[in-house]
Amino acid sequence: MQLLYIASINQTIMKVNLLSCDAQRPDKRAIARCIAEVSSTTNDSLAAELTDILLEGDAVDIEVEGKNSGSALRAFRKLSIDYEIIE
Repeated sequence: MQLLYIASINQTIMKVNLLSCDAQRPDKRAIARCIAEVSSTTNDSLAAELTDILLEGDAVDIEVEGKNSGSALRAFRKLSIDYEIIE
């Protein structure tokens, strides 16, 4: 008799508030690409719009999958983006 174990995948979502970008010359394409890659609910065109909003000085909320959270936060720091984690 074989036993079959089914593991449920617990996909945790972390909400991140991108506050501002302090880079002297921010790379819009790199920021948009980063947002599109790490966000679980954002496509390329929405990421470009969110980047414009962020660079105009307004905060942007995104959702990041738990498995991508560490690399996402490192990428934001590398792009000089200030952020806060929302519960």
